[in-house]
Order: sequence, then C-alpha cells, then structure tokens
Amino acid sequence: MKNNLLILLAFIGFAFAKAQVTTNPSTPTQTDQVTLIFDSTGTALENTTGTLYAYTGVTINGNRWQNIIVPTFNDNNGAPQFVNTGGNIYQLTLGSDIESFYNVAAGDVVSEICLVVRNAAASAQTSPDIFLPIFQPGLNALITSPANGDIFTLNQTINISGDASQNSNLELKVNNASIGTAASSMSITSPYTLNTAGGHTIELTADNGAQQVTDAVNVFVPAATQSQPRPAGLKNGVNENADGSVTFLLAAPGKTDAAVIGDFTNWNLDTNFQMFKDGDYFWVTVPSSNFTVGQTFQYQYIVDYTHKVADPFSGLILDPGSDQFIKPGNFPNLPTYPTGLTEGDVSLYTYQATPYNWTVNNFQKPNKENLVIYELLVRDFSEDDSFQEVINRIDYLETLGINTLQLMPVNEFEGTDSWGGYNPKFHGALDKAYGTPEKFKELVDLCHSRGIAVVIDVVYNHAFSQSPLCQLWWDENNFRPAANNPYLNSSPTHDFNVGYDFNHESQWTRDYVKQTLQYWIDEYRIDGFRFDLSKGFTQNFTLGNISAWSAYDQSRVDILNDYKNTIWNANSNDIYMILEHLGDNSEETALANAGFMLWGKMTDEFNQNSMGYSSNNDVFRSYYLARGWNDQHLVAYAESHDEQRLMYKI
Repeated sequence: MKNNLLILLAFIGFAFAKAQVTTNPSTPTQTDQVTLIFDSTGTALENTTGTLYAYTGVTINGNRWQNIIVPTFNDNNGAPQFVNTGGNIYQLTLGSDIESFYNVAAGDVVSEICLVVRNAAASAQTSPDIFLPIFQPGLNALITSPANGDIFTLNQTINISGDASQNSNLELKVNNASIGTAASSMSITSPYTLNTAGGHTIELTADNGAQQVTDAVNVFVPAATQSQPRPAGLKNGVNENADGSVTFLLAAPGKTDAAVIGDFTNWNLDTNFQMFKDGDYFWVTVPSSNFTVGQTFQYQYIVDYTHKVADPFSGLILDPGSDQFIKPGNFPNLPTYPTGLTEGDVSLYTYQATPYNWTVNNFQKPNKENLVIYELLVRDFSEDDSFQEVINRIDYLETLGINTLQLMPVNEFEGTDSWGGYNPKFHGALDKAYGTPEKFKELVDLCHSRGIAVVIDVVYNHAFSQSPLCQLWWDENNFRPAANNPYLNSSPTHDFNVGYDFNHESQWTRDYVKQTLQYWIDEYRIDGFRFDLSKGFTQNFTLGNISAWSAYDQSRVDILNDYKNTIWNANSNDIYMILEHLGDNSEETALANAGFMLWGKMTDEFNQNSMGYSSNNDVFRSYYLARGWNDQHLVAYAESHDEQRLMYKI
C-alpha cells in the first residue's frame, strides 16, 4: 500500500459526553433570533487559542445537514465565527432569525441546527456532530438539565431544570412522582437526590390553560459492577447459546465498568444489562425473549460510563456518517440508524440467522504454486461499486484465465471513497457499500463454482481513529492512542506506518487478528489472505532507518508464523497466507520456507522489457530459485495497486 490514501473528513466521537452547546432562547423556533453558547470544556477545543468557526447547516423536512453555510469544512472564508466571552465560553448569533441565516425556503420546516465547532486550522473539532432542536410555534417545553442519557452516581443530588416558551403552570416529575411545581412561569428548577440504582425518567409538563405539552429525558444510576467468572468457550463479541440466550463478551483491559445497550434496551442503560467483570473481560447474558429469530438487532457498549463504542468484533455496522453514500440498490433494506437515541457506529447482528445455501461445499483450492491472481477493487471495477457487478462479469474474469481473485480490502474503513480498508476501523466487518453479506457469499460461491479461489487483502499493520480499539484507550490531547492502549502503540515503530500502529507483541492484538481472520473463513469461506504491510508487524523501533526496518527480524518472523500456524491448525494448510513484505531476502526466504507466499515486485524490470530497453530488464528474480527459496512461493507481479499501469508509461 502507499501512504497517500484518500480519506474523507469524518466527524467522530470517543467519549459520548456531549459538547456543551445551548441556545438562547432555549426553545427557539425557526423565526427566532438564536444565539449559540458553546462551552469548550471537556472537548478537543478546551483552552484553545485563536478563532473558533462553525461548520453548520440545518435539518429541513427531516433531512440533516441541509443549507450548509460554507460547504467546505476547513474554509474560513465566510464561515461563521464564535466570539469568546471569557475562558472556554463562546457565543455565535445566527443573524436576525434562523430562516434568513440559513436561507430556508418558504414552507420548509426546520427541526434542528446541525453544528460542528472547529479551530482555524480544522485540526481540532467537537465530535460527534451536534444537533440542536428547533421547535414549532406555540407552547413548547424543554428540560434544560440534565441531558438525556446523563449518568450519575448513587445518592447524588442534581438540579433538574426546565423552560417553557410561554407562561404556564409547570410541573417536574421523576418516575411519575411530582418533585416541584411553578405557577404562571416560564422556568422551573428543583433539586432531586437519586437514591436508587437504575433508570430514572424525568418529565416536565407545561399547561397554559389552552394547551398542555410534556418533555422527558432518561438518566441512569449504575449499580456497582459485580465480579463473576465468564462462561467457558466464549469468543469476543456475540455468542448464541443453546437455550436461545445471547452472551456478549468484551475485552477491555484496565477498564472498571461496562454495559450493553441496543434496540433491545430501547437504547437506555438498564441495570439488567450491566456487564459482569471477569479480570480484563466484561460479559452479560441476555435472555432469548429480547430477540426475534431471523431479525437483526443493534447494539453498542458503554465502557466506564464515559465511552460508547460499537463492538470491535462486529461483522456488520451502521455508520451514520457514511451509510448515506451507499449507492442505491447495493444494500437493500438497510436497518435504520437509531437517530436521536445514540451516536457513533452501531453493531449489527442477525439472531439465529438462516444459513446461506452454499452450492459448492468442498472447493478444491488451486495449488499455491500455480496461482494466476487478478487483483480487483470493487469500487473501481464498475460504476455501481458492487459485488453484484463482479458477479455479472464472472465470465470475463474466467476468460482471462485466472484462478484466484484477490479483492482489495472489503472491510469497513473511515470515509466513503478510498482504496478501501487501508484505513481500517473494523477488521472483521464487511463494507456495506459493496453489498450485503449474502451478496458477498454469492460472489465467493460463484467463484468457487468456476474454480476461482477468493483472497482478501487485510490490513493489520494499523487502525484508524474511529476504531473502538483506538477510542477506548485514547490520548485526546495528542490525538493518538494512549500509553495504556493494549492493542496500539502511541507512536509508530517504523517510517512507513499510516494510521495508528498495532503492537503485534501484545496478546490482545494477536487474539484480535486471529479471531477476525477466522471469521472471514467461517462466515464467507475465504480461501486466503494478502497481508498488507506485513513488514510492519514488529515492535523493533526503526524510525529514521528504513534499512534497519527491512533487515532480518526474528521477532517479526515469529509473529507471522504464530498467525499462520493458528489459521492452519484451525483449518488446513491450503489457506493462502500471502505477505506484502518486500524485506530482506534472508527474512523472506525464512518465511517462504515456512509456507508463506510473498509478493515479488518486478514492475521496473517488466516495464523496461515492455519498452524494449536493455537496461534493468532482467526478470529472472520473478523465479523463486533466483532468490534461493526452496519452494515456488513467490507471487511475482508486473503491476499492482501500488504501481502505475505499465501501458501508461509505455
């Protein structure tokens, strides 16, 4: 892979504590003049210097991010500027009214202000996206404190406050019990002590004599986390049990508390879904009554009540920032994202799913010494960016004489338009932009019926910041993995690293790699893997010395052999293990003799031949004996995604 990846800007969140943005008035309509008050405390913009800018639009007729004031995120020319009013407090007045400020057409209904606050260089910003409600004319009520989803400690006393848009008789309730009233008022505040664990529903009712309206939020008081050994035989993620129940297992070294939320909890925290702690693992078993056979449920983890993440071992996710760009028809009946109920990526899992009906059940893989490989990026193979279009062109691929289809990464990555998973965030989740899991299985099945093996490109040198493995152990001040991250290095160990460097000496990383590799084999019958940047699988520090990085490294050889042996022992040694290593020949020889196949770049030599030049045209090193290897484990190539096509230079 190359370093110059195309990565679209993504608005991401680590801690799920919300950025502190309020409005004046608190219940604005689209014809009001509105001032935004931003408290940067606890955000990436805390104690920042210089001007802060608003990247902002509105939700019109239910569609978010419409009428963006300056559509280019980092363009300061014309972007609204906040005014610092002291410390970390900033204000921005949106013109004379919302309609004129955002150029809203007559008759359109505005229901939200969409907002990201950033610094001048666009190097720090609030995350995730902020959505501020805009109310319809008439009587409105709003609980201004606490916020929905806030978490408090047992016996903590809080102030509950609310506003109404008109003079009204106001009443506050907690769990249907009245805690305070105010006659003919537009605001109310009452203290309340949260003396029981669990969820608490707070309601504000406003009654002006002609109309009555109510606003409600839910807050949570955790019970103490209990230590209890986890059941034997669990794998990370979702485990279906014989009695129909589901056990969730999360590896979270160094963490204190965890809970699972999802559509089966109505996205609310509940003491019944707090997870037991077993050393560095958290687990909880959820009864079968919470699920429906054949239906896909959605879930996330809340860790230490500060971080909300999707499951690192997800097989499929919802991405609120990217899913809108999936081309029509590529993923029919995509589950609806729970907008307003949660934030960030959401895991998907189909309960007691109907198994795919494979037509080829005993595929005989082509001998690894005789592979003819076609490398394919689904996005660029057709205008539709789909597995279906690869299926439609299987005759063309077969006619080429290939026996192996090597797919550039098909896992979920940051953004929507790049080479794919070279900027990975979930190594085991299929990228929905190309199609459904069933469609990918159909492609693999069809290839097998034509005698074509399927290899996928996997990227375990690094992860990017939207990965839960980054988010759960994150140094916000330096925007990198924290020193205590059990999976990732805070700083890279070699010059060619992109994203955030995996520590392959860590058993946590090794378990993650092994389980996600096995998932692709079990779920999709993948025949092998091409490991991107495999030379990076080392903790030997070689920054500033590329030659040292390329030299023989026994620890790296041992790491790679551990992965290979684990996969071969669990399956068979005909699973292709192909390395993009491009290292010292002594190390490549050891790996080839151990059974790996290695990429052998011969682009320049083949190009010189193709142009008829006599210099640098010896292609003998495309033959394994030229490198002193024992077996034909060299994947020699003239072109790959890293090189310009030969015909261009010819």
